Amino acid sequence: MSSIFTKIINGEIPSYKIAENDKFLAFLDVNPNAKGHTLCIPKQEINKIFDMEEDLYLELMAFSRKVAIAIEKTIECKRVGMAVVGLEVPHVHVHLIPLQDMDDMRFQRKTSLTPEEFQEVAKEIASNL
Repeated sequence: MSSIFTKIINGEIPSYKIAENDKFLAFLDVNPNAKGHTLCIPKQEINKIFDMEEDLYLELMAFSRKVAIAIEKTIECKRVGMAVVGLEVPHVHVHLIPLQDMDDMRFQRKTSLTPEEFQEVAKEIASNL
């Protein structure tokens, strides 16, 4: 059975895309810790990050770095934090979270955005790539 992320990649579920190439996709987390919280995923469905081939892993980190730099140019924050947890969806994903303080990395702390706000944030971050 396909993961929710594979369904997003295949266009079966809508998303707020930030960046995409032939191997990776970045999109806004719809249940964000902070405004601009983005997920970077490989298009290949792989459950665990350390099961990735080394080259693909390094490419995912480079892709995530570019997206993080664009987030930092777009969202006022002290820095962009990165987390790879991987328990909630069995598909590798890197969380990029704009941080004001350490509490922004707590996955119990969430923020709400309207669909229009999600669209605007996605557009702004994408324009800074």
